Amino acid sequence: MHRVELHHQKLLLETAGRLSPVRGWGPRFAALRALSVVRRTVGRMNSDGQYEQRVVWTVVATGIGPLLLAATREGLVNVVFHATDAVRDKALDRLGSRLGCEPVEAPGSPLLAEAIHQVEAYFAGERHDFELPLDWSLSSGFNQQVLRELAAGVPYGSVVGYGSLAGRVGQPGAAQAVGVAMGSNPLPVVVPCHRVVESDGGIGGFGGGLETKRKLLALEGILPEPLF
Repeated sequence: MHRVELHHQKLLLETAGRLSPVRGWGPRFAALRALSVVRRTVGRMNSDGQYEQRVVWTVVATGIGPLLLAATREGLVNVVFHATDAVRDKALDRLGSRLGCEPVEAPGSPLLAEAIHQVEAYFAGERHDFELPLDWSLSSGFNQQVLRELAAGVPYGSVVGYGSLAGRVGQPGAAQAVGVAMGSNPLPVVVPCHRVVESDGGIGGFGGGLETKRKLLALEGILPEPLF
């Protein structure tokens, strides 16, 4: 069975379990109610039997400021730092243009529930690893290759140099290209580009700002917590 179909079955079961029972109606009605909820959040099939694209989003408060989380049927597709109204609106316009559909605010969507839970647990110091389906639609080629290696091979509480990460994907001279890949990361925090640093001990750059990078490294015990 296709991974997306399995994901939808899981969503259906989870949604059915969360819905309050209705007096006088049995399991069949509960399943139909769950199916209705899931269809509203993952989209409907078109005439070819394929699901139409669907993007849902919400903003989560964290220790580094508001994070925009966006997901498709495939999984989490985008994380955006400093998601104030202006940043959020710009990010959603860009996301809609890239994916070909208008993102819909849906904080209660089953597509976002586990991502919200795991992100909140990470910032509370209760989770060290993310176990989420990811949609890599916003990354490709060398960038995606490097980001996948980063997600799989650089665990919580550790760091890697740009050059070392380039070597891991068979391109030992491509440290600068790795830096570009980190800057293009559509899934920061979950795909931990904050763990990539300079070989001489410098913190390196960061799309979310150096202060945000320091806070994330401090959260993981790599840097001391700031005094103020």
